[in-house]
Order: sequence, then C-alpha cells, then structure tokens
Amino acid sequence: MAQPTGTTTLQTGHVGLNVTDMERSLQFYLRVFGFQIQAEGKEEAQRWAFLGKDGRLILTLWQQSDSGFNASSAGLHHLSFQVESIDQVNAAERVLRELGADFHYEGVVPHGEGAASGGIFFADPDGTRLEIYAPTGADTAPAPSGAAPTCGFF
Repeated sequence: MAQPTGTTTLQTGHVGLNVTDMERSLQFYLRVFGFQIQAEGKEEAQRWAFLGKDGRLILTLWQQSDSGFNASSAGLHHLSFQVESIDQVNAAERVLRELGADFHYEGVVPHGEGAASGGIFFADPDGTRLEIYAPTGADTAPAPSGAAPTCGFF
C-alpha cells in the first residue's frame, strides 16, 4: 500500500453545508448547538456564515441551494456531533422539539444492539440529516437497526 504524502496527523477542519434560507438555518444552528457567528457575508448574492465555539470554526453555511437535502444523492450522509453526556443529548432534544424538528427515531437510541453510545437523529430545516450523541448512556432503548449501525440507516 502506498504511503500517504504530506501530514501524518489529520482531523476534520470544518464542515460546509449548502442551505436554502440563511436566516432560518442560522437561527436553527445557533439555538440547537449554541454556535457563535465568527464571520458572515450578508450580500444577497453571496450569503454565508462561519459558525463555531470557543474560537474554533466548526460549521460553515452557504446560501446557494434551491432545494433541500436529498438522501438518495451521493455526498453527505449525515453530520454527527458528540457531546459529553446523555443529559446534554436530552437537553438538545427538548430544544429540537420546541423548534418542531423532524426526528428519525423516537427519543435517544443506541448506535447498535448492546452499544452504550447513542443519541438523537433528526433533520435541519433543509432536511440535512444530523445526529447528537454521547459515548455512554444510550443503552436503555433497543437499537432501531439491530446489529447494523443506527447512524447508517436513517
């Protein structure tokens, strides 16, 4: 196998999402995830926002789509965010319910049969599939997909 070139240590820098309505998406991501706007372009032809926490860029939004997320197209499957505890997952679920978000499963579910990790699976205003999970505390419910990864089939 060929050796990779360049740096040997990689981590995700940030994720960019196309959105149909910048204001609606901004309000959603700021409220659900507690992001802060780090930079923003407000020109009608080029709306964008850089969102992060503690000075770290996490998510970029680009208003350049005219239709919502399509799960049958190649590309992003889902975007997952890890939190420290199942209590934080439950708190996020309460906010999402207040916002009327669409959930793929009812409540917190494990990542697979017998797994302690798990969380909630839902969609943003454009239908992009999202997950908020904790490494432990989700083993009180059955796994929706049995032994298959829950996050792979929603």
